[in-house]
Amino acid sequence: ALTVGGLSAFFTRNSMNLYRDIITPMLSPPAWLFPVVWTILFILMGISAAMIYTNKTARETEKHSALYTYTLSLIVNFFWSLIFFNLRAFLFAFAWLLLLLFLIIRTIMKYYKINKTAAYLQIPYALWVTFAGYLAFAIWWLNR
Repeated sequence: ALTVGGLSAFFTRNSMNLYRDIITPMLSPPAWLFPVVWTILFILMGISAAMIYTNKTARETEKHSALYTYTLSLIVNFFWSLIFFNLRAFLFAFAWLLLLLFLIIRTIMKYYKINKTAAYLQIPYALWVTFAGYLAFAIWWLNR
């Protein structure tokens, strides 16, 4: 998970000044907070995925399905930064976040059947992505 976050940051590093160049909504946190929060979230995602992967009681097909959905969410997460920061496609980035949120909720549901703690560790991710959706939509609205 941290590798995905690191690669995403690497590929958007030249576009990060975007945040100071656009109109942001009222509840926008300072720019320095984003890498801190994302690092914590990626750590929680990795821990919960490891809990699923190493689970000895779940059926292999169940674990595979849960980890597949999680992997899809990581891929969607990776491309979101490119869409938002590099392409500056704010409305599309908002729609992309809706897809990401759907995958996160599916992951939580699948994890819950295997390990409740692993599922709970995904909840901050879902909440932050919901907040990111608010930001993306508001940024599109304010900068159209």
